[in-house]
Amino acid sequence: MARTLAPKTKQPLRIVVAMSGGVDSSVVAAMLADQGHEVIGITLNVWQKGMVDTRLHACCSLSATHDARRVADRIGIPHYSLNFREVFAREVMARFVAAYAGGRTPNPCVDCNQFVKFAAFLERAQDLEADYLATGHYARIAQDATAGRYRLLRARDAQKDQSYVLYMLGQHQLARTLFPMGAQSKAETRDLARRYGLHVADKPDSYEICFVTSDNYRDFLESWEPGIARSGPICYKDGRVLGEHSGTINYTVGQRRGLGLTWPRPLYVIALDPDANTVYVGEQEDLYADALEAVDVHWVADEAPRAAVQVAVRTRYRMAEVEATVEAAPDGGARVVFDEPIRAVAPGQAAVFYQGDEVIGGGRIERARSPAQADLAAVV
Repeated sequence: MARTLAPKTKQPLRIVVAMSGGVDSSVVAAMLADQGHEVIGITLNVWQKGMVDTRLHACCSLSATHDARRVADRIGIPHYSLNFREVFAREVMARFVAAYAGGRTPNPCVDCNQFVKFAAFLERAQDLEADYLATGHYARIAQDATAGRYRLLRARDAQKDQSYVLYMLGQHQLARTLFPMGAQSKAETRDLARRYGLHVADKPDSYEICFVTSDNYRDFLESWEPGIARSGPICYKDGRVLGEHSGTINYTVGQRRGLGLTWPRPLYVIALDPDANTVYVGEQEDLYADALEAVDVHWVADEAPRAAVQVAVRTRYRMAEVEATVEAAPDGGARVVFDEPIRAVAPGQAAVFYQGDEVIGGGRIERARSPAQADLAAVV
């Protein structure tokens, strides 16, 4: 049975709610307080010194903290802002920059969940003797009494499902976490916000990277590491130089626009070599991979499958899953073989493994395996 709200007990539970200032976490706090629990609202202060954000609805901004405080006042719970600047800068921002510098395409939400929200913040909640940490994520947790473990499931609202960025959660985190939004739709969440009289009921969702305060993430990368974008050659897959790029950070696997090349057929980025400061391009068929290797793999059950298992794998947040076989590697990685080749597998993104509605694990894509990549390896 999926656990969305707090368990029914004779005594109120102490629950820390991670309040981002958005409608989802605000409704979580209101729902749990309405159930009679002792709710403590906490907003993570990750805003770095000197950062200025002109966006109206950015997650984790200073205005978001103000919204969270107003909601807490409305529902009558205490609210605190805790300084997580150092851990956020180290574990999210620095990793983001390092990934791009290394020719990867990162997902910073994964790092934030892994190293900040469900590590440092969960530990702080336990220091406050909280029974649970609750967040506004759209996902579900189920307890399998027979197997004696917790399961991570997709949200019922497929359009809002965030299980992809939660694959790193293990038994320790799931046992102490609540996802009250997992059983309802976004429309129902907004209706509840209006019923509770919350001023954020119609606040737009935030889709930006919270710490990138301009419209161009490249500006952030340059401000963090001046000179990170260096011009270099754009090479065809056989090594021929076709043009010049403006820095490998400006490109990702599968990209077609902005190459500035003339060729009889459309060209796409098929690989980045940051050591040689080179962007490699090829045709549409060169984008297809039949397998990938993942590193830093996490298994929700806290133990890897002993044999290869059939899964549906998602290699980008909003893409559809494809059927594949995944086999754990002794070094903590995994090899994923697709039933049919898939397009534009980008190193740095997450590969997340599903069986039905259940997330069984995932990891960071290290490299794709395809005939084109093999040919390119011979050239490089």
